[in-house]
Amino acid sequence: MESHLISRARSGDGEAFRELAEPYRRELHVHCYRMLGSYQDAEDALQDTLLTAWQGLGGFEGRASLRTWLYRIATTRCLNARRAAGRRPPREWNIPGMEPPEPTGLSEVVWLEPFPDGPEARYERAESISLAFVTALQVLPPRQVAVLVLRDVLGFPASEVAETLDTTVESVNSALKRARASLQRRLPRDREPPPPAGSPVEEAIVARFVSAYESADLDALVALLTDDVFMSMPPMPLEYQGLEVVGSFVAGIFGAGRRFDLVPARANGQPAFGAYLRSTSGVRHGTGLIVLGLAGDRVCAMTRFDNSVLPWFGLPRSLP
Repeated sequence: MESHLISRARSGDGEAFRELAEPYRRELHVHCYRMLGSYQDAEDALQDTLLTAWQGLGGFEGRASLRTWLYRIATTRCLNARRAAGRRPPREWNIPGMEPPEPTGLSEVVWLEPFPDGPEARYERAESISLAFVTALQVLPPRQVAVLVLRDVLGFPASEVAETLDTTVESVNSALKRARASLQRRLPRDREPPPPAGSPVEEAIVARFVSAYESADLDALVALLTDDVFMSMPPMPLEYQGLEVVGSFVAGIFGAGRRFDLVPARANGQPAFGAYLRSTSGVRHGTGLIVLGLAGDRVCAMTRFDNSVLPWFGLPRSLP
């Protein structure tokens, strides 16, 4: 069946090529996202990959599987994009009527964007697309990212990864060792794992978070947070870590009488919400997307993205 589609596609049948590529579209998009950290950049790299594959199908010899060949093209496209990276610049603080507390750190990864969960998301290992993991990948050298993702996340053999990167198995193994060590330093250890998606534990903590946030109950919200809770706001570089400073940040958001309604979504295998600011006119304006990181039955991370990401999650810019 596949060989029949390939010969049709080689003779210029675009429909046959679409049929060939469609089963791999979502996983290739996720692959590009892991490498680039940006939903939009990953979308561009995916389109680029499919165009290159369509134009280069004559050169596909069938020595590797079609899937491996597509991953090879996608990886090259992403490495080129990382090297050319005129990444998005950081944005200035833009929340009116609120002065942010002094940040505990400044993020290097201001281009980070959330990735919407699709129906296939349950087949992806949650930790391999979590915001913490994708952020940690962004600060590794590009080839180390490629090796780590192809070997540890996707399980490609070292020999195929060496061929993809035009290098030796030894150098792949050495890059993998370095990448794993860097990642271990960056990802929090000794933290309880998140509850399974959709489990009663996850649903309970999400319900408590929504109730506290919508009623601006600061004490109830702070009671849900871990002591080392981490908050970031790409594309603004400000980062906050620790219960006290995150609590005072949220107090600032609730200050000046701001009240919000939260609409549920899922991003990166994690609970997420469109946040809508209530107004006297009754119209509620979308101010952004909040993604939660969970550890056991507590919230260990809150990442706020601006409202430009709402449409990717099927969320409106405003609610009547």
